[in-house]
Amino acid sequence: MSKRWSVVLAGALLSMSVAACGTPGEPGAPAEQGTPGAGGGTSAAPVKVGLVYSKSGPLATYGEQYRQGFEAGLGYATQGTGEVNGHKVEITEQDDAGDPAKAVAAATDLIGQGNQIIAGSTSSGVALQVAPIANDNKVLFISGPAAADAVTGANKYTFRSGRQTYQDVATAGSMLGDVSGKKVTVLAQDSAFGKANVAAVTAVLGGKGATVDSVEVPAAATDVTPFATKIKGASPDLLFVAWAGANAASMWSTLEQQGVFESTKVVTGLDIKPTHAIFGKASTQINFLSHFFDGAADNAAYQALEKGLSDQGATVDLFTNDGFVAAQMIVHAIEASDTDVDAMVAALEGWSFEGPKGQIQIRPEDHAVLQPMFTATLKQEGSTIVPVLGETLDAATVAPPVTPFK
Repeated sequence: MSKRWSVVLAGALLSMSVAACGTPGEPGAPAEQGTPGAGGGTSAAPVKVGLVYSKSGPLATYGEQYRQGFEAGLGYATQGTGEVNGHKVEITEQDDAGDPAKAVAAATDLIGQGNQIIAGSTSSGVALQVAPIANDNKVLFISGPAAADAVTGANKYTFRSGRQTYQDVATAGSMLGDVSGKKVTVLAQDSAFGKANVAAVTAVLGGKGATVDSVEVPAAATDVTPFATKIKGASPDLLFVAWAGANAASMWSTLEQQGVFESTKVVTGLDIKPTHAIFGKASTQINFLSHFFDGAADNAAYQALEKGLSDQGATVDLFTNDGFVAAQMIVHAIEASDTDVDAMVAALEGWSFEGPKGQIQIRPEDHAVLQPMFTATLKQEGSTIVPVLGETLDAATVAPPVTPFK
């Protein structure tokens, strides 16, 4: 059974109102007759929104952060009412467990139940399967933490609330300045995940003039020493590390022991808080690209996210932003119309607003989310390791090329 919750937030109303709300568009025909909403809606019927995300499975931690951020964002964007123009926003959660087939079944079921808005997609594989369903059924789909570049420009009805891989890699490249003529090596596991990162770095930094090669390690390898030795001997200007799995701690230890940090700049993505301790002695020698972290920004939306998470017994982390922004987008879309999906799409295209990261714009040509990105380092603070903000890169610096709708 799915978990239904009509969002009526307890406690006092948040003191902050949503930033940069656009003028509502013309509403479509109501789904059913009712009393006009206080804000000018056409019906008092609830607006149904389906959240299809990883409540379980390998990405469940990411999924929970997304859900927590979504709840905080909905409170902020509706000023604590859980309503838009008099319509209660009714949420139905479905667990895809990171499985595209389960996600497709869940989304199809939700659409059949009258949900015209689907959000979530912790996994890229899920997002790429749900996007065509949104297009076929003409429902609004807002993907979540899924980073695959192919979500951008997928179709008219597909949006995203997080960053994409291009923006990650462009942030890494910024640490070299002008990458033209520089040598970049990707250290990755010989897996689909690893190969996708090799391809991304080759496309983004190679496209800017860097020479890109890779050192791919068997996923089951227990000794990374030969690979670390090879990297040190090659002495690249930048080592981009894309690694996932239980042997991450030993991999970082090996790079440190073999002196790789002495001969090259090492960059990787900053993951969720529980992973910050896995780097061991290397933690203070690594340069991190970051989508979002606790302390990365400070504005009204960030403060609302922090407060909303605290009310749930949670804290700001990597993907809480994506849930918060998804809620902002959904509220803005419903302000335009509670029934007309094309009006929702039109309202989102080109919309500029303040999210927890800073100023965000949805590019109308392909629905890319133009947003700031961050660099960071780690430092020991008492018994914990915490991130320290380096640079905040403006949206234009890391903007992906336009990908026209297919």
